[in-house]
Amino acid sequence: MSKEKVLQTMKKAGKPLKAGEIAELAGIDKKEVDKAMKELKKDGAIVSPKVCFWEPK
Repeated sequence: MSKEKVLQTMKKAGKPLKAGEIAELAGIDKKEVDKAMKELKKDGAIVSPKVCFWEPK
């Protein structure tokens, strides 16, 4: 599932990332990343340390 892949990619990067960077690193479409991130935000699994950048909680 994209949600798991997005979270793993973020953890592996070890720094806050933008959705486009996550899509590139994970090798999945940005629309999929946006959808997965929306769910992760709702679950409280990711946080935004600065505008447009996200990292695992």
